[in-house]
Amino acid sequence: MTSPDLDVAVVGAGAAGLATAIFTKERNAVLRVAVLDGATKPGAKILVSGGSRCNVTNTVVTEGDFNGGRPAIIRSVLRALPVSETVTFFQRIGVPLHEEPGGKYFPDSNQSRTVLEALLRELSRVGAELRAGHRVHEIAREGDVFRIATSAGTLTARAVVLATGGLSLPKTGSDGWGYTAATQLGHSIVPTTPALAPLLIKEGVHEGLSGVAQPSRLDLRVDDAISARVSGSVLWTHFGISGPGALDMSRHWLRAQLAGQRTAMTMSLCPEETFESLDASLVELARDRPRLTLQSVVADRLPASVAAAILNARDLPAGRTLAELTRDARRVLVRALLEWPLAVVDSRGYNFAEVTAGGVALPEIDPSSMASRRCPGLYLVGEILDVDGRIGGFNFQWAWSSARVASGAIALAFGGVRQFS
Repeated sequence: MTSPDLDVAVVGAGAAGLATAIFTKERNAVLRVAVLDGATKPGAKILVSGGSRCNVTNTVVTEGDFNGGRPAIIRSVLRALPVSETVTFFQRIGVPLHEEPGGKYFPDSNQSRTVLEALLRELSRVGAELRAGHRVHEIAREGDVFRIATSAGTLTARAVVLATGGLSLPKTGSDGWGYTAATQLGHSIVPTTPALAPLLIKEGVHEGLSGVAQPSRLDLRVDDAISARVSGSVLWTHFGISGPGALDMSRHWLRAQLAGQRTAMTMSLCPEETFESLDASLVELARDRPRLTLQSVVADRLPASVAAAILNARDLPAGRTLAELTRDARRVLVRALLEWPLAVVDSRGYNFAEVTAGGVALPEIDPSSMASRRCPGLYLVGEILDVDGRIGGFNFQWAWSSARVASGAIALAFGGVRQFS
C-alpha cells in the first residue's frame, strides 16, 4: 500500500489548528504534520480578536465560564492545559503577557499580530508545514487513511484534525464548512446561533445614547422565570446594546429564540441595588436634601445622558425636586432604574459575533483525546464543537486546551512520544 502523504492533516489555521500542529510536533518530531487553510494569509480571526489586541486567556478559567456541552467534559479538557501553562507557552515562543482588569491576558505588545506571528514562527520551528491557499473541499475515509480534496489537489493522511471554527466572523474564513465535513464523517450538529454578538433593540432610549457605556446587569426571563443573569458593562449604540454584558447575554437570548420560548429582557442600571435598598435611599435623600432635582439625583448614579433619557421616557420632569416626588412616582423611578425593559428583536448576527454557539455534539467526542467516537482517526478541536465561552479570553483557552488534548492523543496513536520542551 502506498504511504499516505501526511501523518496528520490539520484543517484550519486558526488558534486551535495552529496550536494542535505545534503541540503534536513537539510531542512527536517525526510525524509529518501539515496545516491546510483556504486563505493565502491565515489567522485572520486571531488578528481581529480582542479589538486587534488578542485576549489569549484569563487568570481563572473553569467549566462554569462555558456553555453548550456537559460541564464535566469541558472541565476534563481544560485540565490538560491550565492557564499557568498557557502563559508559559506564550512566554516561551516570545509573547510575554500581562493581566488587565477582569483577569484578561493580553500580549505586552497589545497587538494581535504578535500572537499570530509567534505561532507561525513556532509552527515552522517545530517542523510542521503550513499549506496556505489549500481550501479543503471534501474529506473521505478510505480504509485506513483519509482522502482530502483541496483546491491545490488531493492528498492522503493517516489522521485528520478538524479545526475549522464555526460561523462567526465569516469575513475571516469561518463559513461553517467544517460542520458539513463532520456530518459527512458521521457526526451530528447541535443547531447553531451566534454568540458574543451585539443585540438589536426595536425602539427605545438607545437611539439617543450611542457611545455611552455603563455598569449594568441584564436579566433574561424565559416563560416568566429568570433564565440568565449577566453583569458587566453595557454600551448603548444606535442599533441597541453592545459591550461585554450584552455580548455575554446574547447567546442566552438567541438560544431561547431557537427553542421558540417566550422571552423578556430587562436591564438594572443600578446593579448593586435591590428595590428595597434603592427606594430607602431615595426616601432618606428626600428627607435630608429635599431640594435636589431628579436629574441630579439620577445623574449621580448614571451617566447624565442616560439619566435624562430614563426620566423623560417615564414622564418624570428632570427639574422636579425630591420634595415634590410622590410615593407612586418614586416607585416608578425605582422600577425604571432596576428593571428597564429592552425590546430585543435580534442580534447583529454571525458577521459581528465573536463565536458560535452549537456545533458538533460533545458526547460524540472522547474528551481524553478529542477523537471522534464516530470516525477512527478524526479529531475535533476548538470552536467547531458545541462549546462557547463568555467574553474575556475563555474561547481562546478552549482552543489551546483542546489542541493540547488532541496533540497528546495523536502522538501516542501514531508513534513515540517526545516530552514538551
